[in-house]
Amino acid sequence: MQPYCLPFRVAMMLSYLRSVLVVLIVVVVGIATAIFEQQFQEKDKITFLPGQPAVTFSQYSGYVTVNQQQGRALFYWLTEATSSPEKKPLVLWLNGGPGCSSIAYGASEEIGPFRINKTASSLYLNKYSWNKDSNLLFLESPAGVGFSYTNTTSNLEDSGDNRTAEDALIFLIRWMSRFPHYKYREFYISGESYAGHYVPQLAKKILDYNKANSQSFINLKGFLVGNAVTDTNYDALGTVTYWWSHAMISDTTYNSILKHCNFTSDKTSQQCDEVVGYAMNHEFGNVDQYSIYTPKCPTIVPNNSVAAVGASTIRFKSSLLRRRVSGYDPCTENYAEKYYNLKEVQLAMHANVTGIPYKWTACSDVLIKNWKDSQESMLPTYKELIAAGLRIWVFSGDTDSVVPVTATRFALSHLNLHIKTRWYPWYSRGQVGGWTEVYEGLTFATVRGAGHEVPLIQPQRALTLFRSFLAGKHLPRS
Repeated sequence: MQPYCLPFRVAMMLSYLRSVLVVLIVVVVGIATAIFEQQFQEKDKITFLPGQPAVTFSQYSGYVTVNQQQGRALFYWLTEATSSPEKKPLVLWLNGGPGCSSIAYGASEEIGPFRINKTASSLYLNKYSWNKDSNLLFLESPAGVGFSYTNTTSNLEDSGDNRTAEDALIFLIRWMSRFPHYKYREFYISGESYAGHYVPQLAKKILDYNKANSQSFINLKGFLVGNAVTDTNYDALGTVTYWWSHAMISDTTYNSILKHCNFTSDKTSQQCDEVVGYAMNHEFGNVDQYSIYTPKCPTIVPNNSVAAVGASTIRFKSSLLRRRVSGYDPCTENYAEKYYNLKEVQLAMHANVTGIPYKWTACSDVLIKNWKDSQESMLPTYKELIAAGLRIWVFSGDTDSVVPVTATRFALSHLNLHIKTRWYPWYSRGQVGGWTEVYEGLTFATVRGAGHEVPLIQPQRALTLFRSFLAGKHLPRS
């Protein structure tokens, strides 16, 4: 044996042992982390909600801390698919506002498995729930919405698009660590209204994250967004056009708005505010502006009111247009306000564990009034996401006068996309469900007879739309 071989072999052996030790440490840490996260997962499991009917699916809810230093934690509710959840995709639902709860709207009025009875003491099943086809993850975002909270009071007054997207990404990364079986699952994002900002902005964050983290990517396949706030200028112009074309305002008022309102300006003028205020107070009448042909809940907004509360915000440069939605039952929001403030409900959902110093509400007026940064146009972001090859569908209930179909069409037309399949009527249960056009990289669809909350007023048509989206197929022609 050569004298120099022994030290060499010893060195090789030590190097090998170090490698083995590193692998063992990684494995042990991984097992410990998995056990820790499993404990969190079990802690979040909902055994039974007050007044809940029997179900075949599992539910989880709780908090994920997104900023330890400032004490920001976001509240989620996962309702797994009614059958074979391990084979179904994961869909994150976001409501807008900004400042409104996906628990109040998405989960309890629109796509979730439960509806709240008029007594606000029990639940009944929604036979058109989207969890027949997917696992649904509802997120109250940003901090200050619903049960989501922050220990830094100033966060309630300095929220905006950028931090909302960043916190939502952190939430997803940490939530998927808690639920590792969803980590590489086919994933989609959906939402409505001001989620027209939240959804594509989060999609962009995820794509950027995936580029930097190829070993721990989020398997985002696409997004679906309805009655979406898209572009300040085109949204406003399309909204006024809708008011006029649906006989909500006079020719005189319409022409006066076009004359005095500069939709491209960051500031609104007194003349613009006055003419818009006149239209809302004297010409609209006591209609639900989010669903102009359905009855209105008489207890939410008094006649001739322009109260600044809202389930969505039309980016119109005028605070007169921030109002609260009254859905169609039309009073379902009232039931949610009662049900989610019940102590036994909060206990069952592992909610309000820190003793939030205010009642749970469907929308946060503080966030709505103090929203800071808001992207003027989502069109550049859409172009990036189309180029990335995501499946993108934009839909619009055609009886919504707040973020109406005309606004969405005006905005999307400026993407200048090539038409693949020309405009045609699509069908649901033998009736025209709406109209659609398929572009290179994006599908647009209207939902006939639906308001701002499409799945609330036209649940069957919304489910047909959702199933076509998941399948990556055109909406049915017959």
